[in-house]
Amino acid sequence: MTGVPPEERGLAAGWLEAVASSEIASALEAVYALAHDQIEARGPSCWASGRCCSFDRHGHRLYVTGLEAAYTVRHLDQERRDELTAITLGLARADGGCPFQRDRLCSVHGIKPLGCRTYFCDRSAQDWQHLLTERSIERVRAIHDQHEIPYRYGEWRDMLERFIAPEQAAPASI
Repeated sequence: MTGVPPEERGLAAGWLEAVASSEIASALEAVYALAHDQIEARGPSCWASGRCCSFDRHGHRLYVTGLEAAYTVRHLDQERRDELTAITLGLARADGGCPFQRDRLCSVHGIKPLGCRTYFCDRSAQDWQHLLTERSIERVRAIHDQHEIPYRYGEWRDMLERFIAPEQAAPASI
């Protein structure tokens, strides 16, 4: 890990403050609910294979907005919050996967970002999942814009790193 610049940590603090607002959290949850309804209407299959969380092995990446990352971090239970460290992120990167995957399952299922919600290995989903993700991200971007919240869109683990205390910086060997 290269370390997160102080200004990016400041953005993360601002995103956490924003999702603490019931208005902003509700707006984000409404985007999640709309995506959920559209997914339910299409009925893709999930085989709980863990491929969605094994980024490198399955040739994809998860990208999130600042608000989405903050929403997940803010709603972590204490066990998951304690596990989110520079070391666990470094290990997840080395393994090519998500730091919240446990036994091929998502340990933050109810608070996961849009990319996780809209990605399915089911081939029948390939035609529509990209469009649904793009439209949903546009809605999240609108929340950022409407509330004058700085916008960033980045790789999941990189975004999570912004929320880790600087004193937990990973050793250079990870």
